[in-house]
Amino acid sequence: MIATLVLATRNQDKKKELSALLAGLGICLRMVEEFPDAPDVIEDGETCEANAVKKATEIARYTGYTALADDTGLQIEALGGNPGVFAARYAGLGANYEDNWRKVLHEMEGIPWERRQALFVTVAAIVQPGFEAHVADGSLRGMIAERPIGDQGFGYDPIFFIPSLGKTMAQLSTGEKNMISHRAIALRKAKIILQTITEQ
Repeated sequence: MIATLVLATRNQDKKKELSALLAGLGICLRMVEEFPDAPDVIEDGETCEANAVKKATEIARYTGYTALADDTGLQIEALGGNPGVFAARYAGLGANYEDNWRKVLHEMEGIPWERRQALFVTVAAIVQPGFEAHVADGSLRGMIAERPIGDQGFGYDPIFFIPSLGKTMAQLSTGEKNMISHRAIALRKAKIILQTITEQ
């Protein structure tokens, strides 16, 4: 098993979630901010996997440590699959969480409940310096709520409704979310990978 893992994200909310999901592995987690001159990786891939692999590869190359990066997309059927891989910047560069989900709600105005299906997808990539990426994915089906509900979580959580629970993601506790979320599913698979690969 690897000894040190760098989380290749500067998103503080994601960093907390990833740290919680990776707890108990006995791996020393380091944050990309600990490497002040680490590159700001441009997420210009056409898929979540491409973005995750690019981020992990560049941070592993720079730091000399195994790196883990993830990228998440939100696919909404009524919007032709948008925002998709552009979920984090759907309302434009510099947009915040609320800007993004408000744009989605605006575009979904008048769309009936039965046509509000959505899919959250997360792809996590693990890269050891000089080696090919290991990839793990996770997904969660839900619906786009007609208004934001809840004050937990981040991103699109206030408008992503899970019918089986009768709640949005933003109404779930951290523990509940980390049991069922798209990122949790991907990270459970990633933990198995981390347990089986060794530092070269």
